[in-house]
Amino acid sequence: MSIKSLPNESMPREKLLSHGPSSLTNAELLAIFLRTGTQGMNVIELSDRLIKEFGSLRELFSSSKKEFCSHKGLGEAKYVQLQAVLEMTQRYLAETLQRGDALTSPEHTKLYLSSILRDRQREAFYILFLDNQHRVIQDEVLFEGTIDSASVYPREVVKRALHHNSAALILAHNHPSGVAEPSQADRRITRRLSDALALVDIRVLDHFVVGDGEVVSFAQRGWI
Repeated sequence: MSIKSLPNESMPREKLLSHGPSSLTNAELLAIFLRTGTQGMNVIELSDRLIKEFGSLRELFSSSKKEFCSHKGLGEAKYVQLQAVLEMTQRYLAETLQRGDALTSPEHTKLYLSSILRDRQREAFYILFLDNQHRVIQDEVLFEGTIDSASVYPREVVKRALHHNSAALILAHNHPSGVAEPSQADRRITRRLSDALALVDIRVLDHFVVGDGEVVSFAQRGWI
C-alpha cells in the first residue's frame, strides 16, 4: 500500500501535527526522518522492517556507518542526517544544563548523561564542572578504562576542578554491562572524591551511574 493511500490521520506527519510527537510509534517517527520508501514498500513499512532488522531504534541509531549503509533504503546521506540529528540532541541537552538546570531538572541531567555515556563500550568517568550557581562551566571525560572498570585518581579530579574554578561537581560513569546498580567500589571512590574535594571547598552534588535503560543517582539514594 502506498503511504498516499492512507487516511490523513494515519500518516506520520499529520498524526504528529494533530496529536503531538509522543503519539507516534517508533516506525512512524523513523518514517518522518526517512521521508521515502523503496520500490514495493512505503516508508512506514520500510521503517518497521529496519527497526526489526536492527533490533531496536536505539541499535539503528548507534550503528556504524558500514552497518547502517548496508541496509536497503539507507545510505551515506541518511547516515550523515542521522548523525547531525543525534549531535543536535546532545547539544540541546548540554545548552539546557549550561543555563543552570543541572540540579533543578535531575531527569534532564539523566537524559544528557545517558546520551553521552550509555553506548560506550568501555567504562568512562565523566564530570560536570559547575559554578556557584550550579551552571555548567565545562564537562569532560576525565578517565576511560576497560569494559568493566576505569581507574579514577582523586588528585587529577581536584586538579581539573581547580583549573575550571569549580564550586561543585556532578560525577557520572557508565556500566558497559548495562546494569546501572552502583558497586561498592563506586561508593568508595565517590566518598574518596568527596573528601578530597572538600579540602578545597568544592562539593560533590551527585554521582550518576548510567546503564542500559536506567540511570541511578547517588543523591536520590541518600548516599551524598
